[in-house]
Amino acid sequence: MADTLKLQLLFGGGAELLFDKIKKRDIELPALQKYFPDSQRETWTIKDLLVWIKDNLLRERPELFLQGDSVRPGILVLINDADWELFGELTYELQPNDNIMFISTLHGG
Repeated sequence: MADTLKLQLLFGGGAELLFDKIKKRDIELPALQKYFPDSQRETWTIKDLLVWIKDNLLRERPELFLQGDSVRPGILVLINDADWELFGELTYELQPNDNIMFISTLHGG
């Protein structure tokens, strides 16, 4: 298995404000066991990715992006431009060069 997993993350609809206003990031995740030593799996899932995002990219107000172990209601998640519900949401196993987009549909007023 490869040592790293390359992905592209995109943040839009205001979600980028929680990530230093950066809308697009190319990331490399380490081997899963390097980040989660107790994991029995070898493949990163969206749920694992959310933990990594919280630890490494999320700069402020995590409650506006995460709720429990998932994204909060009002955050649309797209995997390669398709709704993550089609892929099993949190259990989706990330593939090399996946494009994961997080779009906030909540707007303050």
